[in-house]
Amino acid sequence: MAQGMAGKREAILRAAGKVFAERGYHATGISDIARELGAGHGTFYRYFKNKEDIARSVVSRALGQVMDALADEDPGSCESVAQYREQVRRIGHKLFDLVVAEPALCRILFYDAIAIDRAEPDLAGKAMEAAAQYTAAFIHNGQDRGFLRRDLDAHVVGLAVNGMIVTGAVRLLHAQDPGAMRDPWIRTVETLMFDGLGSR
Repeated sequence: MAQGMAGKREAILRAAGKVFAERGYHATGISDIARELGAGHGTFYRYFKNKEDIARSVVSRALGQVMDALADEDPGSCESVAQYREQVRRIGHKLFDLVVAEPALCRILFYDAIAIDRAEPDLAGKAMEAAAQYTAAFIHNGQDRGFLRRDLDAHVVGLAVNGMIVTGAVRLLHAQDPGAMRDPWIRTVETLMFDGLGSR
């Protein structure tokens, strides 16, 4: 019974995610999600309080998928600068591959999470903060091992790096040739992290 309920809830979230990505959060009603799912309105209210509750759960699910994609990356594992740079490239490719494979998921995170934030203040802010802390753990490792400058705040660097990744991912959603745009973007993020902008 519990598995059946979990499966139904997951089906609702998948349908809602698809419709939110296609129509946008504000233009989507429960009836649109019900039509996509092929179920009556009453089904939703057994699992969710309202559209905002569904939307928050869709965003949480999307964030979980991002973390799952990076689950095998240990922030403290790299012991050489070559390993560290390779890890940065690997993470970049995983994230950008996720954007290409799951554009609906990414539209929800990049566009709709802000709109949903009005219904639940700090939803997007908390997500950005959690992502910054995650990235900061990798930055700390680079600083501790001398690969990155120690005089910079790892948390702020994490926010900045994430900003570059998100901007690239948003552009990737609209790129005609994602592969052509992805590699230069990842290379530029890596170069900025390790070499900065100063001329030599």
